[in-house]
Amino acid sequence: MLDESSNIIKGLLLKVAEGDENAFGQLFKIYYNLLGDFIMRITESELLTQEIVQDVFLKIWLNRSSLSDIVSFKAYLLVVARNHAFNCLKQIAREKNRKKEWINTVLYHASNYVEEATNIENDYLIDEAVELLPPQQKKVYILSRKNGMKQQEIATELNISLETVKKHMVLALRFIKNYLHTHISLFILLMAGFFRE
Repeated sequence: MLDESSNIIKGLLLKVAEGDENAFGQLFKIYYNLLGDFIMRITESELLTQEIVQDVFLKIWLNRSSLSDIVSFKAYLLVVARNHAFNCLKQIAREKNRKKEWINTVLYHASNYVEEATNIENDYLIDEAVELLPPQQKKVYILSRKNGMKQQEIATELNISLETVKKHMVLALRFIKNYLHTHISLFILLMAGFFRE
């Protein structure tokens, strides 16, 4: 690279300040690798480095009228590049945080939805399981759970012994529990698959 104090660099800066695109192209070629290496040490990303190098040179072109006042172009270039690189990294960090917050919000709502849907599904599945019970078990269960009758009242209502009511209730509850377990496990697996997509 040319010495900063050389008349060539000073001459190029003056020409660029006046809007000379060819001089700007030469300045770009002279400082491109230096700037790229410098930014790469900050970002550790080739893609981001290329983007920042282009942004920095664009910024220099847009502010070219002030180039004639610059004593050390290399120092100026590195300060502009460093500031721009840090701003880009801060923006990327903010973006990652926003994305993380968004994912957490989506997961939170998804888990609430699954919980709500599971509760709705439970009620539906219980009704479905009750419909599949043998007639006498179904009557005992409905009188107990839906009508709020005590077991002795059910025995009197259905004209069966208290022991028979207890037996029907145990069998009904066991069937409903197994039915729910089988169907809710399947439901949760389906929902988990849905939210993974």
